Amino acid sequence: MPLTPEDIKGVLEGRGWEATIVKASDTPDMLPIDPKGILKCVDGRGSDNTQFQGPKMAGGIYAIAHNRGVTTTEGLKAITKEVIEAGHVPSVHGDHSSDMLGCGFFKLWVTGRFDDMGYARPEFDADQGAAAVKEAGGFIEMHHGKHAEKVVLINLVENMTLDPTEDDQKFIVDGWTGAKFGLDVPKFLVAAAATVEMLGGPKKAKIIIP
Repeated sequence: MPLTPEDIKGVLEGRGWEATIVKASDTPDMLPIDPKGILKCVDGRGSDNTQFQGPKMAGGIYAIAHNRGVTTTEGLKAITKEVIEAGHVPSVHGDHSSDMLGCGFFKLWVTGRFDDMGYARPEFDADQGAAAVKEAGGFIEMHHGKHAEKVVLINLVENMTLDPTEDDQKFIVDGWTGAKFGLDVPKFLVAAAATVEMLGGPKKAKIIIP
């Protein structure tokens, strides 16, 4: 049985979040997915990338590897190619202060913060992961500035996304991507929520529905 918006709201509230369900028609910043947009991390900070109309998942394509238990660079390269074949530009990111460890999701994963949720750690470090993605045809994004996200937007409207605005930061999770890539959707969304919690982000979500 598919996960409903009410299910997601209930799970978040059970974790101590404030969660509301809103319609896409009441969310003016919705944008159609552009094939040139990168499939990027949910990170709301400024970036050297300008192609923001791609899907957003925690860690970029690391979200897919994490959910499937893929821990090798060869597996990561295969996911990179899969994302290209699905019509998106695959990416992972770093930032200007921590280089490729600037992705909070990957740092949590590689340092074992997801161990108690049953996720095996990657066998590669941040630099090796980025090199594998680039070699397989992916994009390496670099963020800058400090995290100042005020809300988590969980978008369930297929083939739509939102633009992360540097001066009004928000975490954007395109929840529909879980089903598109055949992921365990509840685990995908809980991992995203846990990431925000472990990084000290806002426990406030808006769940966007058609």
